[in-house]
Amino acid sequence: MLSPAKVTPHAGPSATMIHMGTAGEQGGGWQERGRRFAASPHAPAVAGGLLGLAAMTEAIARGASTGMSVVDLVGMCALAASTTVPLAFLGPVAAAVTICAASVLSLAAFQTLTVAGLAALLIALYRLGRSGAAGSSSRRTEASWGAAQFLAPALAAPFLVLALAGTGRAGSEEGVLVVLLAALAPAAALTGIAGRARSEALVHSEARQAIAGTLVEHTARGERARIARELHDVVAHHISMIAVQAETARLATPGMPAAGAQRLLQIGDTARAGLTEMRRLLGVLREDAQTDLTQLGADRHPQPGLQQLNELLDEARDASGAAARLIVRGPPATLDPGVELAAYRIVQEALTNARRHAPGAAVDVELHYADDALRLRIRDNGPGPPAAQPVAAGGHGLPGMRERAAAAGGELRTGAAHGGGFLIDARLPTKMEVAG
Repeated sequence: MLSPAKVTPHAGPSATMIHMGTAGEQGGGWQERGRRFAASPHAPAVAGGLLGLAAMTEAIARGASTGMSVVDLVGMCALAASTTVPLAFLGPVAAAVTICAASVLSLAAFQTLTVAGLAALLIALYRLGRSGAAGSSSRRTEASWGAAQFLAPALAAPFLVLALAGTGRAGSEEGVLVVLLAALAPAAALTGIAGRARSEALVHSEARQAIAGTLVEHTARGERARIARELHDVVAHHISMIAVQAETARLATPGMPAAGAQRLLQIGDTARAGLTEMRRLLGVLREDAQTDLTQLGADRHPQPGLQQLNELLDEARDASGAAARLIVRGPPATLDPGVELAAYRIVQEALTNARRHAPGAAVDVELHYADDALRLRIRDNGPGPPAAQPVAAGGHGLPGMRERAAAAGGELRTGAAHGGGFLIDARLPTKMEVAG
């Protein structure tokens, strides 16, 4: 039976997890410090100085232990310095070439290479493979890195040749060093090249994402601005008619009381002031306000409506070579200009989407005139929307069509059609609904 005084308490699971978490945080901190040091501009100088000091110390110790002559000791120390110190003072190419040459001479003259020299050689080859600023637009930098891609593995080739030639006795220090260098030198060079390629791929990916995000934002802004401009043209027409009719009634109605004439004058002035303000806001909205007069003149044309659908379908047939039909149900009626414009633009965008996502597919455009609404259905016999992707995520055309339908007081739905293909179903009021 154990006494309570002799029982050794054991740390519970929570204490063990806390200890492991603390050790993990310390390890992560050291890794982060190491990455920051490697990325600093002073890292090569510090590494070259420390490795040079270690190489000289190792060379002197070896010379003293083997009874080497002073001349041989001086030569060995010079080669030890040549295999490490260039890392601190020379650029990636010059340092790698100098260190590789000195390493080969050290193996040939003294059948050895210091540990610091081995580390400096691997660092130099890795640095050469990764030399240059990733993502730089400088042609000189890109050309130098292109040359480094071939030079770094080429500098590792002498060690492969020495290993294949069987330089050094089997099991001797020289033989082990040659085999080790033959394996590690190409690996260090290729690792540097792979790191540079990975860094450039990351930079390019971020640039593509930034460009895509900017394009999405600009496309959405342009679509909303285009809808606003088109609606402005329709509303401006109505406001102009109010001003003209108020002025005509004031001048052409005989025996009108002075108060009535004054009210009509105020109506005309208010309409003209509203029209001026709307045109001023339009000038702020337009993205092409500084285009030349030719472009401005080209923009001034009547807004399209349902009467131009046949021409639109003819253009679609000529562009895609596929069949496109217009089906009209019910007696055609004159609709509000804003409704006709919205219907025309929805059909136009639907035909564009069909050409883009279902090339060669036949398209049916159906107009169903009812008493209080216009039913608009556009269907193609293409493959339909992808099963793994929501329909709403397919670009900016569908959200733009929904915005047009909503601006006219209607609604729009999209999805797979029965029997295959893609269907756009819109319901628009016969008159523009005014928000109260």
